[in-house]
Amino acid sequence: MGRLAVVLLALFAAPLDALERPPSYVVIFCDDLGYGDIGCFGSTKHRTPNIDRIATEGMRLTSFYSTSGVCTPSRSSLLTGCYPRRVNMHQNAAGEWVLFPIARKGLAPAEVTIAEVLRERGYATACIGKWHLGDQRPFLPTRQGFDSYFGIPYSNDMGVRQRRPVENPPLPLMRDEEVIEAPADQTTLTRRYTEEAIAFIRKNRDRPFFLYLPHTFPHWPLHSSERFRGKSANGPFGDTVEEIDWSTGRLLDTLDELDIARTTLVLFTSDNGAASRHGGSNGQLRGHKGSVWEGGMRVPCVVRWPGVVPAGSTCDEVTTTMDLLPTFARLAGAAPPADRVIDGRDIGTLLRGEPGARSPHEAFFYYFRDRLGAVRAGKWKLHLPGVERRRGRDREIGLQLYDLDADIAESRNVAADHPVVVKRL
Repeated sequence: MGRLAVVLLALFAAPLDALERPPSYVVIFCDDLGYGDIGCFGSTKHRTPNIDRIATEGMRLTSFYSTSGVCTPSRSSLLTGCYPRRVNMHQNAAGEWVLFPIARKGLAPAEVTIAEVLRERGYATACIGKWHLGDQRPFLPTRQGFDSYFGIPYSNDMGVRQRRPVENPPLPLMRDEEVIEAPADQTTLTRRYTEEAIAFIRKNRDRPFFLYLPHTFPHWPLHSSERFRGKSANGPFGDTVEEIDWSTGRLLDTLDELDIARTTLVLFTSDNGAASRHGGSNGQLRGHKGSVWEGGMRVPCVVRWPGVVPAGSTCDEVTTTMDLLPTFARLAGAAPPADRVIDGRDIGTLLRGEPGARSPHEAFFYYFRDRLGAVRAGKWKLHLPGVERRRGRDREIGLQLYDLDADIAESRNVAADHPVVVKRL
């Protein structure tokens, strides 16, 4: 065996947290991007060569879940590794789905985020984009482990809204803890986020870093720069997706240019499924944003880490946004906080494509605000009795069981055929 082969064998046999330099992380988190909205997940309307490149050079996670069908709860899980109810982010103080401007609550300062875990290990940390975990100072990213922040503090439709009892202020663009523009020029946001992200990567090229890039789009209202406006085959929605793809390409090119691609894990995903209007697609999945059907919470995910994540691979094991904290901590030589329950699990064996690797989750729970709506274990998914909203109307639904391996569209209720499975779930 040659010397190079021996070195490579030793490298991949060693624990990843024993490497000389721990990996950097780039997490690109879209807003309302559906399961069928990128090329490598079946889109024929959107040109996404750069996102598809992550899949070609890395892995598609095809059973990757957000913990909620809406913004605030899903973001809390990605950052804390917990189901939203565990960190009291499943609804706002008034019992509504998400936080609104001038909210009385936010992600509690006592919670521990990925950024805080990694910063303890010497990582540079930055949040660039939409936050939506509290817009008051004690809840801002700079109080949650991020060295810097540039972006909007909540959804881009939450500027002045006449339908709410109190008018909200103009949509602010913030740097750290100060408003620098109001209303934010939304046509420039994706470009400006990209410029900020590239500057952060360049500044920290010689040390491990964590870049969290939660894009504003393709959340409605849809805005894109002049370069992309009207250029896609899917109207304003497609324009925003293709600009996000351009942004992703610029980040990948920067990592290549700086020769740090091999020490950087890049993960691209979405906070929840596409809405039932505005142009997004959840592919074959039933349901949409805000639901506990697969289309609400199963999201596209691609991961690249050259030399570690097998190129051109696919993993269909159950994985979640909650898994990022324990996985990233382990790879960085750290550990999740030991003084609380963390619902996420280390999925390093899956990312490395190890033979026989299986999901570390015995079950995954689909929550709808303050109630449990469904549970998945292996290929089986059980919907509990409740209310479903379709075409603007509520209707009661009963107990339903689906075999997701055979019926990803949740079209055939097989509960009557599998009473033992129903009882177990």
